[in-house]
Amino acid sequence: MSVDPIALAKGVLAGDRRSVARAITLIESTRVDHREAAEALLHEILPHSGRSIRVGITGVPGAGKSTFIEAFGLHVVEQGHKLAVLAVDPSSPRTGGSILGDKTRMEELSRDIRAFIRPSPSSCTLGGVARRTREAMLVCEAAGFDVVVVETVGVGQSETAVADMVDMFLLLLVPGGGDELQGIKKGIVELADAIVVNKADGDLAQAAKRAAQDYSNALHLLTPASAAWAVPVLTCSALERAGVADVWSTIGQYRDTMQGCGRFSGRRAEQAQAWMWNEIAETLLQTLKDDNAVAALLPTLERQVTSGLMAPTVAARRLVHAFRHN
Repeated sequence: MSVDPIALAKGVLAGDRRSVARAITLIESTRVDHREAAEALLHEILPHSGRSIRVGITGVPGAGKSTFIEAFGLHVVEQGHKLAVLAVDPSSPRTGGSILGDKTRMEELSRDIRAFIRPSPSSCTLGGVARRTREAMLVCEAAGFDVVVVETVGVGQSETAVADMVDMFLLLLVPGGGDELQGIKKGIVELADAIVVNKADGDLAQAAKRAAQDYSNALHLLTPASAAWAVPVLTCSALERAGVADVWSTIGQYRDTMQGCGRFSGRRAEQAQAWMWNEIAETLLQTLKDDNAVAALLPTLERQVTSGLMAPTVAARRLVHAFRHN
């Protein structure tokens, strides 16, 4: 099916939700003709993007990310904003399948016309976010969504990739503190612009306060992501929707602080450059795999590497040499 990227871009700029969904589907497609159409689409909408606050949210398993995002999202739209949620579901490394159940976990928010929720499979992409999430953010911004949330699949060392595409990175934790902090990747904590201890309700209310204090003390031992910003530790109950307003207020304070010291635009410029180099690496790798000379040589080299007859570094050099001289 052919796609008219110019007409689709007009629909996106008009805020048509169906056009937004179709544009993201086009962007996520791996077909060569769709990639060309997607690039034409991005060219049309790029001047109209960049006017949102981009928030990344990750957290330990069981932290209640979806419940928190729904409570947070409902608060944001009640303040007069338009919210887009790009929720990345984990893909199976065996089948490549993904449940894509985020809309069922955010039932109330998904029914709100002021919000747009888009679940996407991670497709086993390193970093816990779909490869085209960055481009999907541009589509949402061009459509008038001024708050964009990226929910990652969970905490892991590769999850830090989300920090390279958002303005503010939130780490969602649960009551526990103390020894639990030892099990969280240091790199993720260092990248966090704010830590939120969720489930601060009922029997866990006091535990949440103690955990927040433990995390605050631990942060003094780590290097902050920005010298201009002291990482706060907040508590909230997404279930009771308590403390969510404080999280939104903190995001506003962070944006004002970063804009005041010039880091807001500087960080986005750095992210755009990193995005370009990531695309160069991905494109070169795919071009290498598609090369006829490489395809002919690859099975033999793989057999030699797996049987221990050739070092992987030697095999890699031979493949690159074959590619360059084809």
